[in-house]
Amino acid sequence: MSFVIEMRNIRKEFPGVVANDNITLQVEKGEIHALLGENGAGKSTLMNVLFGLYQPDKGEIYVKGKKVHISDPNVANELGIGMVHQHFMLIDKFTVAENIILGSEPTKYGQLNLKEAIKVVQGLSDKYNLDVNPMEKVENISVGMQQRVEILKTLYRGSDILIFDEPTAVLTPQEIKELMNIMKTLVQEGKSIILITHKLKEIMEVCHRCTVIRLGKSIDTVHISEATPDQLATMMVGRKVDIKVNDQAYDPKETVLDIRGLKVLDSRKVSTVDGLDLKVHGHEIVGIAGVDGNGQTELVEAIAGLRKIKEGSISLNGQDVTNKRTRKITEAGLGYIPEDRHKHGLVLDFSVRENIVLQTYYKNPYSKAGILNNKKITKKAKELIKEYDVRTPSELTLARSLSGGNQQKAIIAREIDRSPELLIAAQPTRGLDVGAIEFIHGKLLAERNKGKAVLLVSFELDEILNLSDRIAVIYEGKIIDIVNAKETNENELGLLMAGHRKAVKEG
Repeated sequence: MSFVIEMRNIRKEFPGVVANDNITLQVEKGEIHALLGENGAGKSTLMNVLFGLYQPDKGEIYVKGKKVHISDPNVANELGIGMVHQHFMLIDKFTVAENIILGSEPTKYGQLNLKEAIKVVQGLSDKYNLDVNPMEKVENISVGMQQRVEILKTLYRGSDILIFDEPTAVLTPQEIKELMNIMKTLVQEGKSIILITHKLKEIMEVCHRCTVIRLGKSIDTVHISEATPDQLATMMVGRKVDIKVNDQAYDPKETVLDIRGLKVLDSRKVSTVDGLDLKVHGHEIVGIAGVDGNGQTELVEAIAGLRKIKEGSISLNGQDVTNKRTRKITEAGLGYIPEDRHKHGLVLDFSVRENIVLQTYYKNPYSKAGILNNKKITKKAKELIKEYDVRTPSELTLARSLSGGNQQKAIIAREIDRSPELLIAAQPTRGLDVGAIEFIHGKLLAERNKGKAVLLVSFELDEILNLSDRIAVIYEGKIIDIVNAKETNENELGLLMAGHRKAVKEG
């Protein structure tokens, strides 16, 4: 059989680690082929080799039956290979159209023909039901819409082999469904897709075959019609996975977080949090459910001191922290796992060791009289790297060099290790594999069972339902209802998230 993509015996080493160890991947024309593996298993590395960002130390690549040398992404593009990266490659100040044509600009009489570019982008958007506005600035569109722009970039360049690296990690359930339909449309037109994902539900829904890799080695390639989610999870992790649920009795303690009449503006000066009230108690997990763009981001950034509060108040452990500096709020008892790990979670050009103590470096035993104690910092970093299974060659490795999932585990290790009175977990398992999700869920439940307060913000309704004691539904900047997690379901939450409060209550 001829394959549209064939990677034979690919080996790629980095200092101290073999990322790809003799991996073979064969993709058929017109299929959606899943690439499944734990964080740090080597999936993104393998795809970066295919896209020309890395050069393999050993092995061969064939595209449409012809042996090729992909020296850089331009060569990949010429071969019809496009890649939608996990972390988007967009310029905020540019419009959608300007981002899409960048590097392949249409010209007329030697001048940029922006009118033609907008027309082409609009045509592609309409054809694939992507619903993007070519004239909108990237800084003003949602994360889900930014991903559509990345997809359009590949389509604009004529790619017929598309690599999607964790494409649903930042999407709402509705956007995920739309993306699945887009992918089905693409393969019906003869395009081939390689899908890197940790989400077994998505693999079962849209993929034809799946190649599993573990610790840099090929495990097997299976037909999805002949596999189950449990089998795939076991192949990926190497053991049976036990998904954690909150089955403890609900026994809330004193109020830890008290939000009253909160009003917060977004970057466009629009009130995206508009008169919001919420309390979170010790010994409970409150889940925030809502469609992206209803004020979740602004809410958690306001609590963490990253965004100014226009009206209302926030109290933490009885202490007014309204518009206080982030460090003051942290010292009042806040732990914060942000939804954007690059922007707010890590200093990418600091080492893993330095990132581990970002919240505590100025305290004993990590410093004295302003002098850092690197021995103590190293000891703590090594402990947390081991406990949280952060896959890194060394504690001195730059955070930028870790896979997205391992970056997330480093942040979670830092924040949970301090055992704060209130832990905000915003999209805490975004981009993590099932084994890591199992571990993180266990950690969040352990904090709750210690009597701590946890505010969980997630687009994963399964996560919200499994972990929460109470679920607060946010709609147009307000909490429109709070329900008991054990007395609701995905359908009711979906109605609430769409603003249909009466339909739920009367039904």
